[in-house]
Amino acid sequence: MSNRNKTCPFCYLKNMFKKPLVEREEEVFNNGVLLTPPMGWSSWNCFRNKISEEKILEVARAYQKSGLIDAGYKYINLDDDWHSSLRDENGELQGDLSKFPRNIAPLVKDLNDMGLKVGIYSSNGTLTCEDLPASEGNEDRDAYTFAKWGIEYFKYDFCHNEPISPYAPLVSLMSLAPLGEKEKYVFSADTAHLEGSARVMKDKKMPNGIYVSGLDKNKGSMTFENVNVEEAGKYALTLIVKKYGLKFDKYASILVNDKNYYEIYTPGCHQFNDYTRCQTIVELEKGANTIKIYNPIGTRIDSAHILYKRMSDALIRQTNRYAKENNTEVKPIGYSICEWGKNAPYKWGKFTGNLWRTTPDIRPWFFYIKMLYRHTVKLYKYAGVGTYNDPDMLEVGNGKLTPTQNRAHFSLWCMMASPLILGNDLRKFLLPNGEVDTNNETLKIVTNKNLIAIDQDKLCMPAKPFKLGFVDILARPLENDRLAVAVFNGYGLGNKKVKIDLNKFVKDSYTHLVDTKEYEVVEQWTNEKVDLQGSTKFVVDVDRCEAKVFVVSPKKEN
Repeated sequence: MSNRNKTCPFCYLKNMFKKPLVEREEEVFNNGVLLTPPMGWSSWNCFRNKISEEKILEVARAYQKSGLIDAGYKYINLDDDWHSSLRDENGELQGDLSKFPRNIAPLVKDLNDMGLKVGIYSSNGTLTCEDLPASEGNEDRDAYTFAKWGIEYFKYDFCHNEPISPYAPLVSLMSLAPLGEKEKYVFSADTAHLEGSARVMKDKKMPNGIYVSGLDKNKGSMTFENVNVEEAGKYALTLIVKKYGLKFDKYASILVNDKNYYEIYTPGCHQFNDYTRCQTIVELEKGANTIKIYNPIGTRIDSAHILYKRMSDALIRQTNRYAKENNTEVKPIGYSICEWGKNAPYKWGKFTGNLWRTTPDIRPWFFYIKMLYRHTVKLYKYAGVGTYNDPDMLEVGNGKLTPTQNRAHFSLWCMMASPLILGNDLRKFLLPNGEVDTNNETLKIVTNKNLIAIDQDKLCMPAKPFKLGFVDILARPLENDRLAVAVFNGYGLGNKKVKIDLNKFVKDSYTHLVDTKEYEVVEQWTNEKVDLQGSTKFVVDVDRCEAKVFVVSPKKEN
């Protein structure tokens, strides 16, 4: 029972199945960018570990010349393997010393001059997926480096992640010292208001003869009320904690005045002494303050959420810092959470970043693309303006996908309001003479104005699945009372005829199509109008692996 962390046995058993005691109250993430799903290109699917400055510039020239920028694609993202295994003399990340010999800032400037925005990659772990230096524990330092380089998009992976401990410090005393001064205020743990499984435990070896246990796994908390200080400002908050548990770390959130969160750690403890000091720096108001101490990690989901939130806070803090230091406008960094959907990021992603991966890494296999789509399309209610479900990068133009499968893949991502991040070799869009290959089928697909307009619709409401079976029917609300309807024959063995009744969308509270007697229906790949003949029903003829997409508009009176 050592993992009870000195909680009283009765309290431990009683609280095993209780709901969390403390819920984090958060606002929807808003950094002012990515108000529609991001569009761009990433190096990973194309180059993997063969990335280099030379190849990125080659891709950028093809990007620029092929018309992708005019089509709405903005970002060119350096994925894993862009950087050296060595941090520099200041502890900062740096480009691979031979593949990116100028480091990253000059490359960013070159790409900006070509009309592109630049994205970069790290992992929410001690190392990246390619076992290079990563950002867990270096959030502020790396965020400042990215701001200094002019980065505008950041993909944050989940390899080598070290979860936050669900165990809390055993608190005996709390003290406060104005920063740079001696301790001025001391509070015994038994004067705090205790909730949940938190209990005062006697121990003669502690300075005041007691400590509080039971703060583990979000099942208990202790709150010091009316913490009066003479001046507002920064204070060193010190916890005197009992040394216990060599094999596990301890962690606590410090919530000040119900609005500002701080963190404090105690490592696994060698018990050469009976207690130790753990510190953090907090902002206090003049007069009365409240300080709540608890461990918010009820599950691994909580750990992932907090660690990703730690980086989103750092990105905002450090872009503001850099702008202030250099008297420039703030350049926000779009934040892509790449957690692979393991910890239900759709439930907390909108409080933490601009987009969140809902799935494992994509592959250029149609059955696999369909699997990622089927999982993500059901999560439509979680996304919105500036916050998107991300079923991973596009594989259009990769592997052995047929033109029909490529169009279906692109259609489904546009219907789901997904990020459109290309992963193919853009250099293939140019002929040997340097001219654009206007007959390139992949280029035609990814620059289709009608489908891109659906993806970039300002309502940012993903499609709702109305039928999932051999043939799927999806509907997505658009601006100006319009509706996008997709029919996808992804699982049938041959050609299918599917009846569409627009009245079903009229009655649905999500799609809420305007109720009128006449509609205009246009298929978006062919621009062909559907002759409704005064009806609200029509039949779609759809081949195997094909997706047809229609925009429905209330017919305007002459």
